[in-house]
Amino acid sequence: MMNTEIDFKDIVYLNSGNNKQKKAFKVLTNNKIISSLKDFSPILIGTIPINIAIENSDLDIICHFTDENYFRKLLIEKFSNYEKFKIYENTSQESLAIVANFFIDDFEIEIFGQDIPTSQQRGYLHMLIEHRILLEKGNDFRKRIIKLKEQGYKTEPAFAHELGLEGDPYEAVLSLDKYNGD
Repeated sequence: MMNTEIDFKDIVYLNSGNNKQKKAFKVLTNNKIISSLKDFSPILIGTIPINIAIENSDLDIICHFTDENYFRKLLIEKFSNYEKFKIYENTSQESLAIVANFFIDDFEIEIFGQDIPTSQQRGYLHMLIEHRILLEKGNDFRKRIIKLKEQGYKTEPAFAHELGLEGDPYEAVLSLDKYNGD
């Protein structure tokens, strides 16, 4: 299932993946999550698309907005009826981010929007780099990453640890631009 030809911009690949990926596909399509966000170039990123998810992995969806108020209004309109819905601004990113969290079935869903095209957002770039590293390093490497995640590591620190990268793990993984590309 994991090959270099995956189009991460279309979640249909999940439907031919492992059980967690198939369940994610059903949750996202049955609840019209991705289709509700179509105006914002949504992309599912994180551990589930690249097959390193652990039991409590969430569904991270990045979006690109040009009008933050319209984006915020749509998030509230479409998703505020879901369990534990909250919406907030994150100003620690390179630009303002609007974030919504809620739960559907066994999944926590996080929708993260910025005024940066989704294919240029850091989360997407991290995932592409990590996917290529996983393909290059093989299944034993994948298992070590999953084991670290089960021990409490976040994804980028787990990769940095296994690759022997120093400094800020998020920057270190991003600097592996030989893996980068679309």
